[in-house]
This record gives sequence, C-alpha cells and structure tokens, in this order.
Amino acid sequence: MDLILLIDILGTIAFAISGVLMAMNKRLDPFGILIIAFVAAIGGGTLRDILINAPVVWMLNLTYVYVVFGTTILAVVFRKRLTYIKRSLFLFDTIGIAFYTIVGVEKGIAAGFPPLICIALGTINACFGGVIRDILCNEIPIIFRKEIYATACIVGGSAYFILLQTPLQSDFVVVISFVSVMIVRLLAIYFNLSLPSVYSKKEIE
Repeated sequence: MDLILLIDILGTIAFAISGVLMAMNKRLDPFGILIIAFVAAIGGGTLRDILINAPVVWMLNLTYVYVVFGTTILAVVFRKRLTYIKRSLFLFDTIGIAFYTIVGVEKGIAAGFPPLICIALGTINACFGGVIRDILCNEIPIIFRKEIYATACIVGGSAYFILLQTPLQSDFVVVISFVSVMIVRLLAIYFNLSLPSVYSKKEIE
C-alpha cells in the first residue's frame, strides 16, 4: 500500500468516527449514524473527484465502503471509551482534515493542476465532508464560523509545495505538511485564535 492510499484510508477512518460521534450526539438511530459517518468520510473526496472530472474513488474501490462500515460499527460498540464526545469529535475531525488535505493536493498534482488549484482541492477534500455532516445534523458548519479550519488546510497545502522545493524526500514532505495542518488547528484552539468578524458588536447583539 503506497503512502497516499494509506493516508486516504486513515482520513476515511478519522472522518467516519467524527460522523459517528456527531450522529450519536444528536441521538440518531443506527441507520442515521451510518449515513452521517458515510457522508462525513467520503463527501469531500466525492466533490473533489467530480471537480477534476475523475471517477469517484469509493465507487471503484469498495475498500472505502468497507472501511466506513467497519469503523462505524467499532465506533458504536466502543462508544463508552469515547467519554468526552465533543473533545473526541474535535480530535478526529482535526486528524481527518490533515489527512485529506494532503490527499486532495496529491490528486490535484496528479491531474496536472497548478499549485493554487491543488491547494483549493486539498481544502475542499478536507472540509466538505464535514460541511455535509454538519448540515445534515442541523449544525452551522465549522468552516463557516470564525474558527481556524480551512485556513489550517491552506497552510498545510502551501507548506507541501514549499517543501517540494527542498531536497526533502516526498514522504517527509507529506508528513511535515500533515503535521503543519494539525499544529495550526491545535494552536488555534489552544490559544482561542479565530478569523476576524465582519460584524460589529451591535450587529452581533
């Protein structure tokens, strides 16, 4: 299994778990939990493939479907181990966007797109499964709030192309870019950093 395929599978697992946690938090039935896990895991990748006019990967490779099913079952069975659901959701969501940013960038490069478009594809790949998950669960998607979310993906994607100009091996470029997404997202939460609001205090009130 090559590194990018491994990262894609790990991202699928992470986002499937985030979908399960969100669905359980909303007290959905088993079918609802599975659907939310599925769209969270493959939503961004599906949109990515449609945009680059490529076959939708999970339709060609059923491994992704099996991974989502298996992950959903295990996450539900061991849900009591995930004591702090909100914290767990944040963790797996962060891991998911880091993995999927790299996958999206790599897919863009393979399709021959320029760096800016590749970074956009990485951000779409990372964020839009979560967007669909949140909308279906009647939540305002994180990407549309002030939180540092898509920005972390953009930083990771940019780091990827910057590191490609160095003598580093491709595997190290992937790992460092992945870690950069995680660090930006975690630091933003730890220090309560957010994007500036366009609304005045009076408008918010």
